[in-house]
Amino acid sequence: MIEIKRMKSSEIDRIGEIDRSEHVTMGYTVRDGKLEAEAVNWQVPRWFDDGPVHSVTGMVEFLSPMLANGSTLWGAFDGDALVGVMVYRAHLTATMAQLVFLHVSHGHRRQGIAARLTAECIRLAREDGAEQLYVSATPSGSAVGFYQSQGFQLVDQPHPELFALEPEDIHMFMQL
Repeated sequence: MIEIKRMKSSEIDRIGEIDRSEHVTMGYTVRDGKLEAEAVNWQVPRWFDDGPVHSVTGMVEFLSPMLANGSTLWGAFDGDALVGVMVYRAHLTATMAQLVFLHVSHGHRRQGIAARLTAECIRLAREDGAEQLYVSATPSGSAVGFYQSQGFQLVDQPHPELFALEPEDIHMFMQL
């Protein structure tokens, strides 16, 4: 049975336990304010151990300052094994929270784990008084399709700082 629980910020390096690998056959871009799907052939590997991009080290360096400033780390556990992880930021803006990071291990996908982590994020955002929840989604068909299934929609204007960090991502929000 999968248990969702808050993790200590000091456990952030456990994201290396998540197998993010995926073969992506549909990707998205935003053109003229609309989502456009296109056939792609992307092989997404597991996290690299080290390096600035797509590595455990890089993600720890990216997420640690947020966790030090009040964001929270949540895990989905199958026994002691971390099979899903989420980072929540209460105040991206005065009225908007952020789902910063969400990954579920390859062998545990399509079992409702991402939906449960997202539901926890939505609960936290509402509890914190947010009116909207923002996510910058990987432009894969699986990620964008998942967020749409949860009620997220394309933003009219991406958050400037987040867009600068991830211009190829699909920036979405949910009205709470």
